[in-house]
Amino acid sequence: MKKSYMRVLIVNTSDIDGGAARAAYRLHKALLNESIDSKMIVQFKKSDDYTVLGPQTKMQKALCKLRPILDNLPVKLYKNRTKTLFSPSWLRFSGIASKINEINPDIVHLHWITGGMMSIEDINKIKAPVIWSLHDNWAFTGGCHYKWECDNYKNNCGFCPRLGSNKENDLSRKVWNRKKRIFDVKKMTIVGLSRWIHKCSKDSCLLKSHININLPNLIDVNIFKPFDKQKSRELWNLSSKKRLILFGAMGATSDIRKGFKELIRALELIKSDAIEFVVFGSSEPINAPDFRFKVNYLGHLHDDISLVTLYSAVDVMVVPSLQENLSNVIMESLSCATPVVAFNVGGNSDMIEHLKSGYLAKTFDSEDLAKGIDWIINNPKYEELCEHARSKIIREFDSAIVTKKYIALYQDVLKSK
Repeated sequence: MKKSYMRVLIVNTSDIDGGAARAAYRLHKALLNESIDSKMIVQFKKSDDYTVLGPQTKMQKALCKLRPILDNLPVKLYKNRTKTLFSPSWLRFSGIASKINEINPDIVHLHWITGGMMSIEDINKIKAPVIWSLHDNWAFTGGCHYKWECDNYKNNCGFCPRLGSNKENDLSRKVWNRKKRIFDVKKMTIVGLSRWIHKCSKDSCLLKSHININLPNLIDVNIFKPFDKQKSRELWNLSSKKRLILFGAMGATSDIRKGFKELIRALELIKSDAIEFVVFGSSEPINAPDFRFKVNYLGHLHDDISLVTLYSAVDVMVVPSLQENLSNVIMESLSCATPVVAFNVGGNSDMIEHLKSGYLAKTFDSEDLAKGIDWIINNPKYEELCEHARSKIIREFDSAIVTKKYIALYQDVLKSK
């Protein structure tokens, strides 16, 4: 292996638990494959990878579990808040900035850093050049992770609908002001993973003065590739005769952002006895919907092989998320040559080519979502859809291509330094 010429430190709350974590970890592994001296530092280490640095002692691990709870305390004061995630990132004394500076990397690449891992002020303490990949809207808002219909982030937040606040100088304004003080002096390179979030970042008051580029997550198409459909169904004990509709995400049935209610309405509109529904990322809920057809709840999946065989087993993947940046699930499914139906929100159109590799339904329109599912499972040119799905990912998101773009970005940042 040739000698590395740069040291990169990837920072994320977890290494493999959650969408942002999996995306960041994939980049980390891809950089290592390109002989880049990459390390990853996390608050919660789930893997046994020695290149991932996490808390060592029982005390450290216990404190890391406590930090998200403590960091969320100011949010608890807002009794009318919604159930969506809001992060003040006020909790200090994690020592994370000191650890980063001790490692002394050439580049610090931030990803998802909330959950008590870092305070906003910690960012300014990092000595190396900072690149920040945006997995959601948090970096340029007053604390919410998805802005929904609110555009207050373009000014200075306040009257936060996520907090149920009717006050101008609320927690969102205070968090926004803290970010403004730090981001005005700490220059960073901002990576918008989708065209949508790239535009949001450039439009935001907090990040528009920084360098903003659009560069996606990556995927190894040699891992996420089609597997024999019949064998896949046998492995999962799924029907060999029915058309299978797949839905999955972290907290698939409980996270309102994932659109499970909208999907239920869509499935009620599909008039067919030849379908079954498959759900991963969630066990069967207590008050499970009563569908006219069989539902297979598979629970949480923890490895890529399980995901590959599951994507390959089904006929269509449905991603009814109401807010989405650059979905790992969409990318993985398309890479396995399984067409996807999703609402035309966020970065979904970056990956799904409407009526070519899937179907982009009208935003929040369950009837059009149902139309898209029906269009795919009964399409006479279904095999062409599958071919287009995989070829799109190979062309634009394969790790062999995207990793080189990240390395070029690191080189540019170091040159400008």
